[in-house]
Amino acid sequence: MTAFHPFSGEDCRFPLRTIALIGKYQSREIVESLSLLAKNLHERGVEVLVEEATASLSAELSGAGPGAPVWTRCGYAGIGARADAAIVLGGDGTMLNVARHLARHRVPLLGVNQGRLGFMTDVARTDMLACVDDLLSGKFTRENRMLLSGEIVRGGRAVAANLALNEVVVDKGAIGRLIDFDLFVDGEFLYNLRSDGVIVSTPTGSTAYSLSANGPIMHPQVSGIALVPLCPHSLTNRPVLVGDRNAIEIRIVRADDSRVHFDGQVTFNMKTDDVVRIRRSEDSVCFLHPPGYSYFAMLRKKLHWNRPPVTD
Repeated sequence: MTAFHPFSGEDCRFPLRTIALIGKYQSREIVESLSLLAKNLHERGVEVLVEEATASLSAELSGAGPGAPVWTRCGYAGIGARADAAIVLGGDGTMLNVARHLARHRVPLLGVNQGRLGFMTDVARTDMLACVDDLLSGKFTRENRMLLSGEIVRGGRAVAANLALNEVVVDKGAIGRLIDFDLFVDGEFLYNLRSDGVIVSTPTGSTAYSLSANGPIMHPQVSGIALVPLCPHSLTNRPVLVGDRNAIEIRIVRADDSRVHFDGQVTFNMKTDDVVRIRRSEDSVCFLHPPGYSYFAMLRKKLHWNRPPVTD
């Protein structure tokens, strides 16, 4: 993983001249926040792109109405080609969706939390305008996060593929019966398991579904992938941490309604003898963090851990 470094230099697209705004789909709660951000950036001479589905939420955002500034509506491909950074308003689910769309374009992402926990959205809504000063001044730090690339192979042919920032999950689907699968790492058989499924998690995803399944919390700079069984029909199966360059293969031995999920947002139905191949993607996601950001402080806050002791 790439360590923190200042948000400056040619490779960081600084100074920021064009910023994209992307909000949670079908949520009018973010319209006011997006409008405030758009106007603030426009007044500072920054070109503002508003993602198409986000812009459709509000006539004001699309530039309609007397005296309203004209923001450029733009699809993800256009954002990837033109934006120096993107500000994402919503929760972690919104960030996951945006990350998969923009990963190959390497657009840095800043999250404004309007969801619940918000492990990936650092900035509170009440602080977002103040944070614009730091962002435009180059005071934010950037951090690269790994992605997983997964494909489903049926009869020797790839039938589906996608990316995941959090995790790839193979599970039993809607039917309540256990599935039976073989798991391989770099072609070497690791185990056969009857369970509700298995989570293949990145360090970013270690605080998501994997956490609720008793998987390990991994710092984002850890170069590893966690294999976390879901309700295994065994007393000895435990989470296994492998390298981020290992290739993982899951072969469905027996299942009635197995499915594979990418970040819990993209789903494909599977059949017996299907294979899921997972490896680290060549693309990565860049997060922008405000001054003073600490991963451990974030964990303490979000997970309600005890405060550090007070010293005299």
